[in-house]
Amino acid sequence: MNDEWLLAGIDFTCSPSARKPITIATGRLDGDRLRVEGVASLATLAAFERWLARPGPWLGAFDLPFGLPRAFVDAHGLGGSCAEVIAAVHARCPTRMSWRAYIDAWGNTRPAGSRLPHRASDLASSIVPTSALQTRYVPVGLMYYEGVARLVASGATLAGLHAGDPRRIAVEGYPRRVAHALIERRSYKNHDRPDRTEARRAIVAALEHDGTERGFTLSLEPLLRESLIAEPSGDRLDAVLCLVQAARSARLPNHGLPTAIDPVEGWIPGP
Repeated sequence: MNDEWLLAGIDFTCSPSARKPITIATGRLDGDRLRVEGVASLATLAAFERWLARPGPWLGAFDLPFGLPRAFVDAHGLGGSCAEVIAAVHARCPTRMSWRAYIDAWGNTRPAGSRLPHRASDLASSIVPTSALQTRYVPVGLMYYEGVARLVASGATLAGLHAGDPRRIAVEGYPRRVAHALIERRSYKNHDRPDRTEARRAIVAALEHDGTERGFTLSLEPLLRESLIAEPSGDRLDAVLCLVQAARSARLPNHGLPTAIDPVEGWIPGP
């Protein structure tokens, strides 16, 4: 993979709208610089499908789980691969709410504390994502339901999980892990309080000025930089953090994946 590839970071939502769109940051590597070309907003899932169909070469890091916990998959006989599992989920649960009910029915039979298990990749870092079975609060289970179905249907490659177009590659992203590496556990999202604005400013400054760990620094136009800092939700910044993950994956062997991963759980790439 060379620096001609378009890179993308996708802050996904399962029910996009003009108020809460899917946010996509795009850029390209140029030696030791990651040049951000822009940040776009997609207000519908149909627009997201059209974006996925764009010709390659591109590599995107998507902030949604690509797989489900092994215990849940095996308990329901959902299949042995990413594509088999998402197909079985949609065959058994034709709507998001039926998918939520399906998860709830299983979780309610489990001991307290084990109703929403994590994947091995989730537990590989001190920054643990929300369980891929969570369909409330941060509804990543619904993001899985809507996002992975469209990724597979698009014909793209899901790195390590599903073979498709080798010039359209998707990896799983988790922007909070990048943010933690830069500002530790400081909160930076979902508020316009001065401390969170300053946390967003610190993230952007670190990305622009210290690329030792990543091998590149971020290059931003001034107006774009200010928009990342000023947006209280942090969605645009999260898309850029996913873009950073995509750029790292583009330069790591096997896109930063272990040599063997669970084919129904997936893995969040890293060094």
